[in-house]
Amino acid sequence: MSETLQTTHVAASDADLLAQTAIAVREAGSALRERFGEVVRYQTREELMRALAANDDTALDILRPRLTRLRPDASWVEDELDGGALPPGEWWVVDPAEGNVNHLHALPEWAVTATLVRENQPVLTTVHLPLTGETYTALTGAGAHLDGRPLHVSRTADLGLSIVATSQARPDEDEKVVRRVGSSITAMLFDALVVRAAVPATLHLLNVAAGRIDAFWQFAGARADLLPGALLVTEAGGRISDAEGRPWTPQSQSFLAAAPGVHAEAVSTLSR
Repeated sequence: MSETLQTTHVAASDADLLAQTAIAVREAGSALRERFGEVVRYQTREELMRALAANDDTALDILRPRLTRLRPDASWVEDELDGGALPPGEWWVVDPAEGNVNHLHALPEWAVTATLVRENQPVLTTVHLPLTGETYTALTGAGAHLDGRPLHVSRTADLGLSIVATSQARPDEDEKVVRRVGSSITAMLFDALVVRAAVPATLHLLNVAAGRIDAFWQFAGARADLLPGALLVTEAGGRISDAEGRPWTPQSQSFLAAAPGVHAEAVSTLSR
């Protein structure tokens, strides 16, 4: 009996924490929306990095104190580009401006994300799209939602009828990874109906969770790129693995999220 009560209490606590996290993420999104509109010009990599940092700082000035108050004992991932496993305990994994380069170029594909990781498992996540006002949330064991409406992955069972997506390698990525990205796109062009390639990864994963596209894959990638979408897709009924079909962890060198009906075909294509 006591175990049941404890489980119920934890679930209720995490549900309330998710609601408060969503409020903080929306506030940060509003601040970034005020900075959006004109293309930000830069002539050097240093100027680009300063512009990116200005957006990050605008959102972090809101997110860091609010999320810290919500979970004072949780640690904070300082570098949004980091990958690999986290030390034990709770961690906030935040991307204050997911798709930051798009924001600078006055393109609409950007978001604010915050994910709580407990013992290396994502527990809850919020992804807010300030330009549309949409907020995607997921809580382990409680499903994935868009503004309170349940999300479900697609029922497509044929990769040849599927829309699939990937993101690109980073500019400083290892040459082998860049070439693998290119060859995987070529393979999918033969096997899938439509192939989309763009950043950021999280927005593709939102579409997998919502059933709008059928699969997303990526090679390498940071925790902040993949953890929010991984939880959303899982809670929406999708399958997560690496590109070879093995269980995915933040240490994995590849990532695949797909509707169950096309997962095996996608693995076969990406393994060629």
